[in-house]
Amino acid sequence: MKQVLTHLIQLIVAVLLLSSAAISGDAKILAMDTHGKVVADAVITLRPLFEGPTGFSSKGKAEMRQQDALFAPFVLAIGAGSTVNFPNFDEFRHHVYSFSEAKHFELRLYGQDESKQIQFDTAGVVALGCNIHDNMLAYIYVSEQPIFAKTDEDGAVVFAGLTNGQYAVQVWHPDIKNVQTKQEAILEIGDVPVALTISTELRAVRRHQQMLNEDSYN
Repeated sequence: MKQVLTHLIQLIVAVLLLSSAAISGDAKILAMDTHGKVVADAVITLRPLFEGPTGFSSKGKAEMRQQDALFAPFVLAIGAGSTVNFPNFDEFRHHVYSFSEAKHFELRLYGQDESKQIQFDTAGVVALGCNIHDNMLAYIYVSEQPIFAKTDEDGAVVFAGLTNGQYAVQVWHPDIKNVQTKQEAILEIGDVPVALTISTELRAVRRHQQMLNEDSYN
């Protein structure tokens, strides 16, 4: 296995086969910060460094809900060209917007059980807000790579059925420092177990959205 470390990367990513009996091409990625804590909502992308098909498709449909005056999920990972539905499950109206370079849009006031749709053609990070509820915050990570996934509450993500070969691994999180710097390591999928560790640091103050009390609902 070839391993590339950079001093700017601020997550620890351990890439392991699912078990010693796992078939070739199945990989588990664990994201941790420099304090040894697992990192949820980190987007892991794999860029194949070989020619030929990967068996993965980046386009699809996804959902960013508005419920209890919150966005759900907090981080949504999609492929470029994908469509996202924005359903409102609250009894009051929302006004979703983004001023991000990757997608600048507004979904003007709409109410319960209504849904609007946006297509995201440009790769990048799209930060979401609500003009009615300032507490609401979420991110859509639009990947230019066909292979990507988001870590769960245990900081883990599984890639199944990977074609043997080398992949450039990148990590993104809303709180990662030096976000303009490409953070990359090389992973080689083959017939033997592999392990890869990358270290870096997250921001001390984390971005998040907070629940509102009922008196704040509109």
